[in-house]
Amino acid sequence: MALAIGKKTEERVRHQALAELRHRIRYFLNFSEAAARSVGIEPQQHQMLLAIRGLPDGMQPTILNLAERLQVKHHTAVGLLDRLERRALIVRRRSKKDQREVRIVIRPAGDLLLKKLSIAHEDELKAQGPALLKALTAIVRPRKPARKKEKK
Repeated sequence: MALAIGKKTEERVRHQALAELRHRIRYFLNFSEAAARSVGIEPQQHQMLLAIRGLPDGMQPTILNLAERLQVKHHTAVGLLDRLERRALIVRRRSKKDQREVRIVIRPAGDLLLKKLSIAHEDELKAQGPALLKALTAIVRPRKPARKKEKK
């Protein structure tokens, strides 16, 4: 069945809404990646710093928790932390309660980088946020119930 030119089906509208949301997310992620590189770190290192600082209340900055927050494997999180530690942006500390547990602490240089990046990200979201919100709203708004076809 051919789609009439200019006529939008419900499915086409949904696809356009999903495509727009993905476009807006990619736009922001590209900005974020460029911002991280502009201050001399890789995007995943920025994400790790943000994950450490932005953990929910009561969650400890352990490698296990950070790997889960970034949705990466344990060894990937360890590699990211190794690179951040070599740059003196974080430090590992053994838990006083359980010596097997290692907690991650951001050092002052890491705090400074994170602050600079957070301001840039907040500014970008203020500029691009309305379009992102509009795209998200187009997807999460309740759908209209399908019309029942009348029998003739």
